[in-house]
Amino acid sequence: MNRIKKLITPLILIVSLVGIIAWQLVFKSMNFYIICASMLVLSMLPFFISFERRKTSAAEISLIATLIALAVASRAAFYLIPQVKPIAAVVIVSAVCLGAERGYIIGAFSAFISNFIFGQGYWTPFQMAALGAVGLIAGLLFSSERLKKAGMKFRIAVSVSGFVLAFAVYGLIVDVSTILFVQGNNPTLSGILSVYAAGVPFSLIFGISTAVFLFIFGEPFIRKINRVIIKFGMK
Repeated sequence: MNRIKKLITPLILIVSLVGIIAWQLVFKSMNFYIICASMLVLSMLPFFISFERRKTSAAEISLIATLIALAVASRAAFYLIPQVKPIAAVVIVSAVCLGAERGYIIGAFSAFISNFIFGQGYWTPFQMAALGAVGLIAGLLFSSERLKKAGMKFRIAVSVSGFVLAFAVYGLIVDVSTILFVQGNNPTLSGILSVYAAGVPFSLIFGISTAVFLFIFGEPFIRKINRVIIKFGMK
C-alpha cells in the first residue's frame, strides 16, 4: 500500500504531461512555450510534494544533492562526445539504491541543472521528464538488496535495462519535443516517424554507452551508495 502511495505523484505527473500535449493538439491556438513552462512546473512537483509529506533528514538531502551533482558532472565530463554520457547510468543506480520516487527526483533535477552547461531550451522539460521516468522505472524494477543474491546476473540485468530505458524511454519522450517544435499543431504520422527514425542513431549510442557504464561501474557504485545509506540510517 505504501509503495502505491509513493507512485501516485509520478503517475499524476505523467498523466498531466499527456494531457498537456493532447491539449496542444486539440486547441491549435495554444502557445507551445506555455506547454513547456507547464511541464517544467509539473516536473518539479514530485520533489516539493514528497518533501512536504515525510520527514527528510539532512543526510538524505545531502545524498540526493550529491548524486544530482555527480550526474551533472558525469554529463559535463563527456561534453565533447555526443550522446556518450553516463548521466542516465548515475540516475539508474541512484534509483536502485533510493527507490523510484527519489530516482525520479534525481533524474529530473539532473537534466535541469546540467542544461545550464549544455543550454536551456524548449527541450529541457522533456529531458527532465525523460530522465525522471528513467529513474522512476529503474527504481520499480530493481532493489539494491538483490545484489546479495544475484551477482553477475544482477549486473547484466541492470545493464540491459539501462540500455532499454536510455534508448526507448528517454528517446521516446525527448523526441516528442522535436515533433512539437518542428510540426507544431499539425503533426502527421510520416513526420512523427521521420523524427523518431532520425533520432534512432543518437538514442542507440546513448543506450549502449549507458549499458557499458552500468556494467563496468554500476555494481561498485551501488555498493558505495548503500554504505552511506546504512551508515546514516536512511533505510
